[in-house]
Amino acid sequence: MTHAILMALAPLFFVMALGYAAGKARKIDNHHVGGLNSLTMEFALPASLFVAMASAPRSEIFAEVPLFLLLSTVMLAIYVGWYACARRFLAADPADAALQALTVAFPNLAGVGLPIAAAVLGPTGQIQVAVAIAAGSIMVSPITLVIVELYARRDTKSGGGGTPIASALRRAMTKPVVVAPMAGIALSLAGIELHSVVSASLSLIGQAAAGVALFLTGLVLSAQSFRPYWKVIAATLVADIMRPLLAGAAVIGLSVPLDTARVAILLAAIPSGFFGILFAVSYGQDSTTAGSIVIASTLFSAVTMAMIIALLFPA
Repeated sequence: MTHAILMALAPLFFVMALGYAAGKARKIDNHHVGGLNSLTMEFALPASLFVAMASAPRSEIFAEVPLFLLLSTVMLAIYVGWYACARRFLAADPADAALQALTVAFPNLAGVGLPIAAAVLGPTGQIQVAVAIAAGSIMVSPITLVIVELYARRDTKSGGGGTPIASALRRAMTKPVVVAPMAGIALSLAGIELHSVVSASLSLIGQAAAGVALFLTGLVLSAQSFRPYWKVIAATLVADIMRPLLAGAAVIGLSVPLDTARVAILLAAIPSGFFGILFAVSYGQDSTTAGSIVIASTLFSAVTMAMIIALLFPA
């Protein structure tokens, strides 16, 4: 069991540590990560998710509907709860509260979820992570973009016409990381088989997704100052403990099948993701709180994920 946990977790923290060290040593500019972020979020990860969903049989897509609904509910509940607390008790403005809520609610599925899925869940893990990313991208990312668009000061206005809400929704729902899994699902449900040449071509760039996302996570964290405020500690406990506990309560209440329940709890236990940091940088917002939450959550998750793997996926 110890060996299995090490095989699942050690590579994750090793690659993140490489990114962190590269940023601290100034081997790579950790304040301008737009290129690596574009590689991950617009090319490698969408390609990986598209192939995973398009290659899945229709029956497998339908089988993951409960996982999508469950994780959507959990993320949305955590998001709304933290946003309300940040506004009422932490004196956060709407934009900052939304960025904090996104950081707490949306796990680092791109960086940590994919390699964890490969190590623990096996061949079907990529499909389940794609479903989880789609859930977060559809449920909580658009809400954050709408709030930030409405309340954050920006040097440039968002492109396109329409209201700020319509503009924010359009920006969120047309991102490659959202469109790719949806397009893959559409092909699978339509019974259209992905050509082997297309699959092989997209898979080649898609193979870089997990490693580059982990490296990018470490690189982004190296540029953040860690300030262990009590609110950072509270956010870490919500992300790493309450989120998987809420998933566990949901699977019990909804009588979800055991296999789906285990996957849902594992993915809910993934540490906080860095979307909040990237959104903050894009909109000129302070990313210190979001960065501190991601650092603390990532470090603490070494304990919580090891416990969950040991309990739910015994060797």
